[in-house]
Amino acid sequence: MAHNILIIIAIFTTFTSATAGRLITTTTTATNSSSDIVNDGVHGGSRGVLRLNPFLSLSSSTEESGICEQTYGFLPCTTTVFGNLFLILVYGYLMFIAATYLSAGSELMLEILGPGIVGGLFLPVLGALPDAMLILVSGLSGSSETAQDQVSVGMGLLAGSTVMLLTVIWGTCIIVGKCDLQNSIAIDNQDTKGFNLLGSGVSTDIWTSYSAMIMAVSLLPFIVVQFPQIMHSTSGRHVAVLIGLIVTISLLIAYCIYQVYQPNIQKRRIAFAKHKHVRSRILNYLKTNAYEGFLDDKGHPNREVLFRLFNSVDVNGDKHLSQAELRALVVGMQLNDINLNEDDAVLKVMKDFDTSGNDEIDFEEFVSGITKWIDEAKSTILASHVSGPDTTNYFHDYYEETKREHYLLGDEGGDHDEENGVNDPQWTTIKALLFLLLGTIVAALFADPLVDAVGGFSSATNIPSFFISFIVLPIATNSSESVSAIIFASRKKQRSASLTFSELYGSATMNNLLCLSVFLALVYVRGLTWDFTSEVLVIVIVCIVMGVFGSLRTTFPLWTCFIAFVLYPFSLVLVYILDYWYGWS
Repeated sequence: MAHNILIIIAIFTTFTSATAGRLITTTTTATNSSSDIVNDGVHGGSRGVLRLNPFLSLSSSTEESGICEQTYGFLPCTTTVFGNLFLILVYGYLMFIAATYLSAGSELMLEILGPGIVGGLFLPVLGALPDAMLILVSGLSGSSETAQDQVSVGMGLLAGSTVMLLTVIWGTCIIVGKCDLQNSIAIDNQDTKGFNLLGSGVSTDIWTSYSAMIMAVSLLPFIVVQFPQIMHSTSGRHVAVLIGLIVTISLLIAYCIYQVYQPNIQKRRIAFAKHKHVRSRILNYLKTNAYEGFLDDKGHPNREVLFRLFNSVDVNGDKHLSQAELRALVVGMQLNDINLNEDDAVLKVMKDFDTSGNDEIDFEEFVSGITKWIDEAKSTILASHVSGPDTTNYFHDYYEETKREHYLLGDEGGDHDEENGVNDPQWTTIKALLFLLLGTIVAALFADPLVDAVGGFSSATNIPSFFISFIVLPIATNSSESVSAIIFASRKKQRSASLTFSELYGSATMNNLLCLSVFLALVYVRGLTWDFTSEVLVIVIVCIVMGVFGSLRTTFPLWTCFIAFVLYPFSLVLVYILDYWYGWS
């Protein structure tokens, strides 16, 4: 991919003469005015000047000044509309390449080190790095007055990235990932109902709902820093920024720690849910398939029936069930719908029943274990208000409840628990580090000129820089994440959909924490004014709507994509009305 950068630089260099449009002369005349000349830095005094090409200047204000500042002293600049638009496209594409390199390097590191530290810490941070770079440089350059003007570019990028991910990309993933809905659950790889607003959609696991909840909680720093404005107070804003910065950093650290340990927590919860599913499946099998009168009239286990079952399993007749005999019972029930690891299931059942610790189960232990399972089934069904314990169907209800819990946790048979084979770990590590280093360098180099180009385009067109950065910059900095999410969603499986929407919620959370912490640090250190009420309101509205929506359900019919799509233009219109009709900023 490095050749892409060389091609862009070559094209870039070719067009910069037209973009800058400078003519060099060695003398000045009376017709030369100070408005269209600047010292070339080579000839002393007034002998050498650079004249801006007047035919390329489309703005009257820039014609009067005729001067633009080159980033780093050598990158081209322009004061024209189309020139700045060209620069935005070039620098934006370079930022896209940087994001792609960072994404590729992160995925390679994930193959080597696993989902804990890499997936929980490196991936979210690196995904937000281009945005953080742009926000950082937007408030570093120039005087405080200049930084105050340019920092709106950073706020536009922060708001635009979050809103785009949760609206346009979220809705697109619903469309490309839709499957047929059956009993409010999407059926993997089955899409026969077309664009049925109620009959097709996407299902995710419960961890995705947790990600949506976390995203909603990540809004807390915005509320803290906005508190003086909420109270209509003109004092204490700088202190509120500092408190907001402390809260943001604290939440960022807590989020990273949670992400690091979340895979282990997820595995333990899946294992527990699977064991409950096994127990419910065994009870349901005994009740419906194997033994009549399994329960007596009072709903208690029938000892005579259990004794016949015990003796049928006790093949050697020693009045004890060994692991091998217990395994024969579990295998004979054909629990294929659980994707069962039989050895693990036998060990857990043995642990439930063997209270003496001798790795064998006598009849009394067997009755006691079955009784505990039945009591758990009754209490679960009572708690969920599905049915009462006196009904003959609560075993089936308990089985369906544990099956749904197991499904929501996203376990599809353990194929995702397998280790990814890496043929050459050393080369893969070197390649990953090179990708990460190159992506970081490109993002760091071209963040500042991109911000300058946005500011130049804003000056040339009189369009507020916030709206330019809100619409254009997220396309460049979040394009790799967006494409990755859409590709995952197109696989039309519950697991891939869960990864897709977890990634979107996680990216929004990292924007709200990492990027906001950079932004607040700039505002506090440089003594800038926090006056972004309408922008904050947009972020809060979109995150709350999509966060609450995503945390309350795990299945999203096709019609839900329209909620997301409508929120994007709504955000733009709301900021415009609040800023330019009511003067909030």
